[in-house]
Amino acid sequence: MKFHTIVPGCPRRRVDCDAPGKAFALGDPRGSPVADVPLFFSPVGPVARRYRDGAAVLIQTLLALGVDTVFGYPGGAVLPLYDALHDEPRLRHVLVRHEQAAVHAAQGYARTTGKVGVVFVTSGPGMTNTTTGLLDAMCDSVPILCVSGQVASAVIGTDAFQECDALGISRPVTKWNVQVRRAVAVEATVRRAFDIAKSGRPGPVLVDFPKDVQLSTDVEGPRRDEEPEFSRSCSKPLVKGRLSEAAGAICQAARPVFYGGGGLVNSGAEACTLFRQLVEQIGAPCTLTLMGLGAFPASSRLWLGMLGMHGTLEANLAMHHADLVVCIGARFDDRVTSRLADFCPSARIVHVDIDPTSINKTVKADIPVVGDCTAVLSELLARVAMRTPSPGCLADWWKRIDDWRARRSLAFKDTPESIAPQALMCRLQEQIEGLDAIVSTDVGQHQMWAAQYLKFEEPMRWLTSGGAGTMGYGLPAAIGAQIAHPDKTVVCVSGDASILMNIQELSTAMQHRTPVKVVLSNNGYMGMVRQWQELIHGGRYSHSYTEAVPDFVAVARGFGWQARTVKRRDELDAAIAECLASTGPYFLDVHVTAEENCFPMIPAGAGHHEVMLGSDRN
Repeated sequence: MKFHTIVPGCPRRRVDCDAPGKAFALGDPRGSPVADVPLFFSPVGPVARRYRDGAAVLIQTLLALGVDTVFGYPGGAVLPLYDALHDEPRLRHVLVRHEQAAVHAAQGYARTTGKVGVVFVTSGPGMTNTTTGLLDAMCDSVPILCVSGQVASAVIGTDAFQECDALGISRPVTKWNVQVRRAVAVEATVRRAFDIAKSGRPGPVLVDFPKDVQLSTDVEGPRRDEEPEFSRSCSKPLVKGRLSEAAGAICQAARPVFYGGGGLVNSGAEACTLFRQLVEQIGAPCTLTLMGLGAFPASSRLWLGMLGMHGTLEANLAMHHADLVVCIGARFDDRVTSRLADFCPSARIVHVDIDPTSINKTVKADIPVVGDCTAVLSELLARVAMRTPSPGCLADWWKRIDDWRARRSLAFKDTPESIAPQALMCRLQEQIEGLDAIVSTDVGQHQMWAAQYLKFEEPMRWLTSGGAGTMGYGLPAAIGAQIAHPDKTVVCVSGDASILMNIQELSTAMQHRTPVKVVLSNNGYMGMVRQWQELIHGGRYSHSYTEAVPDFVAVARGFGWQARTVKRRDELDAAIAECLASTGPYFLDVHVTAEENCFPMIPAGAGHHEVMLGSDRN
């Protein structure tokens, strides 16, 4: 085998090596030997890697774990890992334009596939730029493995160039983090990190990888794992709880409500199917959190819509008047519970969650059950089947719910003169129906309108930032979903403030040929901030209006996207059709009514029975 290296002091002079330690200048008739130079640093290529080093072990371990895609951005402290990646065509790398976007793209990939999303970043700002994405993944239980480069071990703690305390910074936003100290520990560490990310309640983990350990060839011998033990069990817990009592309560309740969350989606399609079967067997009303949308079909007569701060009137009032709430895979977030003193005042609570620390954390559970949703629902179905209540026993309960439904809490004025943001969502829904599309959103009013008016029949079709509420999430998440599902229609619904947070990722979409569709609800404001300032802060609009909104069509076209602006209601349908039919990425800038508020709304500190429907609805 011939190896290539560089003659010291002559960076453009390539030489052939017949054997390690021997190199002869090309074209030199004397055949004089030159210095033995490690092959890792040659700027010319292709270059054969002489050694199996720590970086190569990490790449091979990821492949063995079934990883086929990574998202990242290179830099000095992670170059050995990128050099190893260069030699491995089986692992696709998606080059983003910002490290925060790398994590969000990995989230979109993970949440639509059920796999672990993998991210590579360099040290210092490369690692610190991931913290928002890691926080988002932590809040929304998304399995992410982030590998951060680090300065060489000998200079850690000396304020070396692009050094940061990756473990200290990432500790609050990860399930587990670790720094690899010896190359011999790389494989075991990565396998453990991978298992922690996807097991139990999923979440992000970080492996900090010093540059010298990446280059180290001390990879053979016994698999010594010198990293600290993870203190909590990573495996899915066995079902633990009073299942028979839960089944009895479900069958005896006169006013039950089933309330599902993102844990159902994380558990998989089977869990969502079992959840639907249980709800249908009882014939009870069902509502979902923002993160749970798609876990129950929106076309079902039992579906009440989303609950919480901007949930439907019927969902919130049903929760308030219920005598039993069956919570599966949700954590009683404050955007759902609002004022705790008035939350479900007459209801017993059955709470099913894989994470025992989530039970009794916010709302006391009368019947707690710890376990994976799939296993718990399977056992609940079997027990309920033996004592299903007779048909019609919930008739009075449904009559009350139908009365609340009749108030049409999501009604809005649709005029030919302007485009209401609600109309935009309704027309988008009309055209994506039947496409089995994946929809991502950013955060704000457009997010809530999308949750209210878009209808999801299956899980893993809805991507949004819940617990962290991260503006800038939508576009990179859509790109990650499109990478995972190249043949699906993927739509990012965003707002003019949110899209600017990560607008550079328009370039990523072009480079990687991802035909993402951006539908922009453009009102010129930070809409939700403006709404709260109007309703809660006496109309004192402090810095919520964006005077310098760019020409988004010009910006998108500058990145190579197709783009169009729509301002007239009678042009909207044709514009959406053109956007969805595009074979490449398309940016649709829709100018909507500027000061429209998002209703229903439960004001901060109010109860579910104190829902605001807007001045024309109350």
